[in-house]
Amino acid sequence: MAVIHANVAPDRDGDLVAATSKTKLSDLWKTEDWQAVWIGFIIIAIGALGVISGSFDFSAAKFSTWGNGNSLIEQLTAGFWGKLALTAVVLGILFTVGNALRGVSVKKYVPAFAGLFVLAVIVRLISAEYTFNRYLEWAFFALAVGLLIANTVKVPNWLKPAVQTEFYIKAGLVIMGFSVLFSNIVNFGLYGLGIAWIVTPVVIIFMWVFGTKVLKIDNKPLVITLATATSVCGTSAAIASGAASKAKKTDLSLAVSISIIFTVLMMVFEPIIIKAVGLGEVMGGALIGGTVDSTGAVTVAGTALGETAQTVAVLVKSIQNILIGFIAFAVAIFFTTRVEKKSASENKVSAAEIWYRLPKFIIGFFVASIIASFVFQPLVGADTVSSINKVLDQYKNWAFVLAFTSIGLDTNFREIKEQFQGGKPLVLYIVGQLFNIILTFLAVYLLLSGKFFPLPNLVVG
Repeated sequence: MAVIHANVAPDRDGDLVAATSKTKLSDLWKTEDWQAVWIGFIIIAIGALGVISGSFDFSAAKFSTWGNGNSLIEQLTAGFWGKLALTAVVLGILFTVGNALRGVSVKKYVPAFAGLFVLAVIVRLISAEYTFNRYLEWAFFALAVGLLIANTVKVPNWLKPAVQTEFYIKAGLVIMGFSVLFSNIVNFGLYGLGIAWIVTPVVIIFMWVFGTKVLKIDNKPLVITLATATSVCGTSAAIASGAASKAKKTDLSLAVSISIIFTVLMMVFEPIIIKAVGLGEVMGGALIGGTVDSTGAVTVAGTALGETAQTVAVLVKSIQNILIGFIAFAVAIFFTTRVEKKSASENKVSAAEIWYRLPKFIIGFFVASIIASFVFQPLVGADTVSSINKVLDQYKNWAFVLAFTSIGLDTNFREIKEQFQGGKPLVLYIVGQLFNIILTFLAVYLLLSGKFFPLPNLVVG
């Protein structure tokens, strides 16, 4: 296995490339990490200005759920096409400028981005269908469309310049940071903290030790990506930790695929089991919020138990989601100072080297969260911040769809098969998720059974 020295770092494909720990001023506009931060902040600023001033609508396009009596044709109005054009232009201009500053040919990138955006539109259209929307995340369809093209007709050369997974992921995560409000902690107090913030790190550490020491999986970025996807919130956590650990696209694709499959199973069967054992809405909702990976699936599963269960489930998952930035930061530091050093001479990694290797999107994520929580919310109120996030949420989703379609386009089934390493990643996920369920249940029973602590007062509806 190759040794990673202080002046060597993995590139986006996991191969080693020369790097320098010296930071240049031009890095602020010429590196992908910083460009993603600026793109995220620009979209946040324009979205906030539009909502607060009320002078213009910056909303991105969104397909409403269609099928089951809801017509797709009826939502394809002039207003929808206008928002779709706005979405394409805004993202197209920002990502094109970023590529131009990094020396990528604009003439090649613009048509490639247009083609990728069309694929993203197809993905969002499919994922909005009533049955698909109820049981599967958009990430599944983004991967499926990309994989279908890559493993059948192959990706045309003209489309390849736009296949830039990390760029889209990082920008989307910065935008997402604005929606992670620290005020969510107050809503469920110490109950949510005990369930989400104590259990989650323990599960990550357990899966890391089990994966690397017991299963002896050599691909450590895959292990940490699977661990965070299992313990936090599936796709978003996998994206953040994958970027922080410099995981390959195939690692992320595998982790998300496994997470999506089991999310669907848990979303359907966990409420049934909870009802069968008579756990109750408060405890059942908290268990769902702490163990089902996707926020959307948490909402659906909680609803199956009742309105109170849905409220508790979403609160627990929201508090858990706040950990994404902290975990990504910890993963970046851990991999820089522990995983990537191989010899005694590399025991000490300078602060400058840690700063250089630290994914800058994490900084953008935290700054966006802090601004939303401690600047915007006190000044304009929670309702206005919520309205801003409704606008930003779709730009985040479009960035993620572009990213996951890119992953599919850049992956073949042979590579995914090789990543299974005799089924070890699947074993890691199943064992980790069982441990997560048991530990979460113990925390839920301790905090919300009413036998040890008074039950929280919840306002439902």
